[in-house]
Amino acid sequence: MALQSAPRLGVVVPSGNAAAEPEIGSLVTPAFNVHTSRFPVLPGKDLRGRLEKYNDVLPEVLGNFGGLRLDAAVVSCTGSHYLLTPEGDRALCAELSERAGAPVRSAALAILDTARAVGAERLVLVSPYEPWLTELSHAYWESAGLTVDRIVKIRAGARFSPYDVTTEELVAQVREAELPEDATLLFTGTGMFTFEALAELGRDSGRVLLTSNLASAWWARDTLGLPADGPDAHPLLRRLADRTGDRGRPGELGSTGGTASGRDGAPGPAVVAVP
Repeated sequence: MALQSAPRLGVVVPSGNAAAEPEIGSLVTPAFNVHTSRFPVLPGKDLRGRLEKYNDVLPEVLGNFGGLRLDAAVVSCTGSHYLLTPEGDRALCAELSERAGAPVRSAALAILDTARAVGAERLVLVSPYEPWLTELSHAYWESAGLTVDRIVKIRAGARFSPYDVTTEELVAQVREAELPEDATLLFTGTGMFTFEALAELGRDSGRVLLTSNLASAWWARDTLGLPADGPDAHPLLRRLADRTGDRGRPGELGSTGGTASGRDGAPGPAVVAVP
């Protein structure tokens, strides 16, 4: 598809997050053009204060796309949405979708969409967060109906810092956990680089490996009717699609069901049906 007519995916990302844009961009190229709006820098606030403020200013940050008509948008910050219940998250995204005139999904809800697509009901949570935020994440998934069997706490050196976790640290700590071969692993946090780790860990077993950015790309493709196993799909998406059978076909996840759109006379934005 020509650059000018490719669907436009908006990504809202924290100011210091270096991973979300390149990972999501790699996952959806060449099917989409990716455009970004960043949350404001909030000096003087601790992590929880920043996450709370992100939810307050999210409508304004989405509004910064201005006259750029989007076909879909994803909020690439799971931490702020873990402060909400899944029901509150759905309500917020429904309101944002109405305002934006295009479907808006949080990365957390995109993970739920993808987990349903692959038939996952139980998770091993692989978390680089500070303990209090890991517990919020745990509570969010349990409230959404998923069972968290185990939590693998990932450190960058001696501290919790998702932006600083190296591939070597991530792979080593997951392997040290000696997880079951049939486990579904959820690597939470949009700011932790995962591609190389997924490639390495994927050679160890046939486990389902989910990440926030992978799920966001899955949701975006599904929303616009582009199959995850299509010829232009990223290998990590095709690997997930192999685990879905018929459940992973676009429009059959029960949460999106849009059609592909473009700039030159193609159908307009899909309407998100929030469960």
